[in-house]
Amino acid sequence: MNVFSFISNIFEPAVKLIDEVHTSTEEKLQLQSQIKAVENELLAKVIDYENQLLKSKTDIITAEATGQSWMQRNWRPITMLTFLALVVFDSFGWLPNPLAKEAWTLLQIGLGGYVAGRSAEKMTQQYLKARPAEPKNDAAKG
Repeated sequence: MNVFSFISNIFEPAVKLIDEVHTSTEEKLQLQSQIKAVENELLAKVIDYENQLLKSKTDIITAEATGQSWMQRNWRPITMLTFLALVVFDSFGWLPNPLAKEAWTLLQIGLGGYVAGRSAEKMTQQYLKARPAEPKNDAAKG
């Protein structure tokens, strides 16, 4: 279960409960709207957090890729290529001992991390562009 469906599942019982409350339809809709607003605000904060986390990871990889040392710039690609070669050798039975399950998991995380991270970064940027701007507080100016 991902965090977004978890948050939605938290608010779902409250929305259903409002339907059972004995009040006018207008009041029910207003309460449901308020709950949805809180849910959306929480989801926006989760997305902002995920975006900051992704930016931090991107900054680390960028710093490594632009570093002074050859080893600093290339250790991740070398590691992933080494594991890829081991997987290919294992697939053809060229290794004296089969790879442990952890090696496969490490390769999946390593290769999938780059693809998933880049996809998440693009989706987050799209969301932030589409999100309405925060209203400015004119009282703070006075």
